[in-house]
Amino acid sequence: MRAFGAGPLRALGAGPIRALGAMSGTSLDGVDAAVVVTDGQTIEAFGAHEFRAYTEIEQAQLRRALGQWPSEALDSVQELVEMAHAHVLSRFDSVDLVGFHGQTLAHDPANRRTHQIGDGRVLAEVLQLPVVWDFRSNDVELGGQGAPLAPFFHHACARWAGLEQPVGFLNLGGVGNLTWVDPRLETPDEDGALLAFDTGPANAPINDLMQTRRGQAYDSEGALAAAGQVNMPVLERFLSHGYFHKIPPKSLDRDDFSDLPAEVSDLGDADAAATLTACAAASVAQGMVYCPSPPTRLFVTGGGRRNPTLMAMLRAGLDCPVEPVEALGLNGDMLEAQAFAYLAVRVLRGLPTSAPGTTGVRAPVGGGTLSNPSDAQQSFTGVAVDEK
Repeated sequence: MRAFGAGPLRALGAGPIRALGAMSGTSLDGVDAAVVVTDGQTIEAFGAHEFRAYTEIEQAQLRRALGQWPSEALDSVQELVEMAHAHVLSRFDSVDLVGFHGQTLAHDPANRRTHQIGDGRVLAEVLQLPVVWDFRSNDVELGGQGAPLAPFFHHACARWAGLEQPVGFLNLGGVGNLTWVDPRLETPDEDGALLAFDTGPANAPINDLMQTRRGQAYDSEGALAAAGQVNMPVLERFLSHGYFHKIPPKSLDRDDFSDLPAEVSDLGDADAAATLTACAAASVAQGMVYCPSPPTRLFVTGGGRRNPTLMAMLRAGLDCPVEPVEALGLNGDMLEAQAFAYLAVRVLRGLPTSAPGTTGVRAPVGGGTLSNPSDAQQSFTGVAVDEK
């Protein structure tokens, strides 16, 4: 059995280690990177964090690649993703392990496939650190949705914060996802500890609208949506989509609601923004009916929490307090990156990273690939794997 971090890397024991996670989400704004000190179960501390924005040219290149599966035609996109990650991750020092999510281009769990572009072996060589990557494939191959994967980290955050009643974590990135957490249960893979699922489109349709019509990356402060009127027929048609009647766990691809732009094409800019914002909020309210019990508080993370119009719509449609995750002392811009730092340590330690309540996989499962510098990759499925 190979010792992790062998050679020039110090051996990683059983205690807390400094893990660096990176996340490039479906909003395509850039790469978040953040350090978490953890043993893969409890959070000991949070460390430094950085953000590397994608340029407009890079965003356009990534947007053209959305929906595509692995092929040589994507070599330049892969190089872009790896370069951007290497650029931001190389700013950190005193790191033991890296968790690299890659950039999701396509996600089709019904056919047991998912595509996060980016090769962790490249980053392992560049950074001279062990890198855990390809987090989702194992879950999907075993019948899970492969998403969302942050819920195990949300459970750790709730316990770190000393919460004692069920709460919700709502990530509003390109797609919205909700985690219902019962922190009274000690581990995230226990029955009843977690329920998680994608709620529906969130920032992605709004951002696309702003880019197409205004040449802007997003609706700053929700100002355009606040100036418009919600088109109720469009909202009602949106809520009739079959996805909202599926029992969770369930997940979405960024383009699963690709008809939304056409639905608002005849609306003025402000009314279109207001309607798409209302769709994001209403999909969360629809999802709340599936929670085992009403959450006592809902903590919002991701870019959507900075949109006052979206937050006001959420508060109007929900029966619990809705707060930015900063109310817990957490960083809402970095929570996803921190999650993959945490999950990387769980992969390293042979702990599960998903469970029936989070992805619908039949049993708790770990997954991911560990690459050491100059080493062959090693795949993990919740048990140690002998090196060939």
